[in-house]
Amino acid sequence: MNVQNKSRTDALLEEIADYAVNEQITSQEALETARYVLMDTLGGGFLAQRYPECRKHLGPIVPGTIVPNGVRVPGTSFELDPVHAAFNIGCMIRWLDYNDTWLAAEWGHPSDNLGAILATADYISRKRVAEGKQSIKMEQVLQSIVKAHEIQGVLALNNSLNRHGLDHVLFVKVASTAVVTAMLGGTKDDVVNALSQAWIDNSSLRTYRHAPNTGSRKSWAAGDACSRAVRFALMTLNGEMGYKTALSAPGWGFQDVLFGGQKLTLARKLGSYVIENVLFKISYPAEFHAQTALEAAIELHDDVAGRIDDIDQVTITTHESAIRIIDKTGPLENPADRDHCIQYITAVGLIYGELTADHYEDTVAQDPRIDRLRDKMTVVEEPRYSQEYLDSEKRSIANAVQVEFNDGSSTEQIAVEYPIGHRRRRDEGIPLLLQKFENNLRTRFPHRQVKQIYTLCQDEATLKNTNVNDFMKLLVTP
Repeated sequence: MNVQNKSRTDALLEEIADYAVNEQITSQEALETARYVLMDTLGGGFLAQRYPECRKHLGPIVPGTIVPNGVRVPGTSFELDPVHAAFNIGCMIRWLDYNDTWLAAEWGHPSDNLGAILATADYISRKRVAEGKQSIKMEQVLQSIVKAHEIQGVLALNNSLNRHGLDHVLFVKVASTAVVTAMLGGTKDDVVNALSQAWIDNSSLRTYRHAPNTGSRKSWAAGDACSRAVRFALMTLNGEMGYKTALSAPGWGFQDVLFGGQKLTLARKLGSYVIENVLFKISYPAEFHAQTALEAAIELHDDVAGRIDDIDQVTITTHESAIRIIDKTGPLENPADRDHCIQYITAVGLIYGELTADHYEDTVAQDPRIDRLRDKMTVVEEPRYSQEYLDSEKRSIANAVQVEFNDGSSTEQIAVEYPIGHRRRRDEGIPLLLQKFENNLRTRFPHRQVKQIYTLCQDEATLKNTNVNDFMKLLVTP
C-alpha cells in the first residue's frame, strides 16, 4: 500500500497555492507600492552592471547560445531561456544589496523574486506573440510582485531559517515557485506540486554570509533561487509529480530534517501586508540592519571629520539581529564582507559623510582610518530596540551612534529608529526613490531611452496596460 498517496497534503502548501492561484489583489496601496518596487529593483540591477564582477555572471551559460524568442535581460542585449534569464535578472538586482528588505524572524529581500517573475512574464509574452496571440500585461507582473512579497514575507514573520544555519533565499525559491507556476497557468494542484519540489530542494547554507567565508555568492544566491523556481514550475507543468507531505513527513520531511522538528506556519492570512510595509533601501547600498547607524554617522560627520585621529571610542547602540549578523571585527576580505559589517559602514559614514557601492571596493577599504576607527568601536544591544524591531505595529530598525574624543569630550548620541525607506517615512522617501531610479537608468541608457522608461513607469494606468513584451523591449541595450 502506498501510504504517501493516501496522506493529506500539507496545509501550508495548500494555503500558499490557493493564494497564488485564486487571490486577486485589490489594495491600491499594494499595487502602487509594487510599481515602486519594480522601478527600484530594476534600477539597482542597472547600477550593478557597472561592476565587472556582476557582469561576468550575465549572458548565456554556454557562450554563443541562441534562444529564439528568448527572455530579454534588462540593461543588456541578451535573450536567454527563462531558467537562466531568471538567474541573470535575479543576480543583477541583488548584486549591490540595494533592493528592498523585509525584517522579521527571518530576513530577506522580497524583490529578489522579480528575477523569476520578469523572466516568466517575458517568456509567456514572447511565446504568445510568436503564436499570434496577445502578450500578457504589466498588471499581471504587479499582481505577482505583491503575491511573491506576501508569501516570502509572511513565511519570514515567525519561521527563522537563520537560526538553523539556512539562508533566506529558500523563501525566495518558495515564493517564486508558487507565483510563476500560477502565472504559467498552473492549477492549485500544480502549484502544490511545484512548491513541494522547492521545499525538498532545501536551501543553501548561510556560510557565504559570515566570517571567515563571506563572499560574492550572497550576491547571486537569490538569482539561483529564482532560476530553480522557474525550472520547477516548467517541470511541473510538463507533468512532473509532487510530494504531498514534503514538509511534515516524519523523519524525512523538511521540518524534521532541517527545521529542528518545528512546524512551519503562516503568522497571518495572506493578503498584501508585506508589500505595504516593505522597507525600501533608498539612499545607501548597505545591509538594512545598519541603515539607521549609517544615517546617524552621516549626521555626525561634520562634527567628527576633522577630528578622526582624536577619537577615543565610538559606541553603536543597536538591536539583537544586527549584533547577530553584521557585528564584525578583524579583517574584511572583500566588498561582500564589508557591506555586511556595521562597524565598516558606520566608519565610512563618519569619515566620508556618504556611502556608495564604491566605498566597499579595495581602493577605499585601504584607507587606514577605517580600520583604526573600527578598532575603537563598541557595539551594544538596547533591549527596547530589539523588542520594537519585532513589534508588528512599529517594525523599527533602530541604531544610535555616539563618538567620544581623547580629551574627554563627546558628541551627542544620535539615534535613528526608522530608516528613510520605512513605511513611516514614505512621503519623505518616495521622491528620493524616484530620483534614485532616474539616476540608475542614466548609468545604462541614453537620455531618450531614460525618459521613455521613466515616463512609462511614472504613469500607473499606462504601465498596467502595457504589454510585457513591449516593456521588456524598452529595457534592451545594444
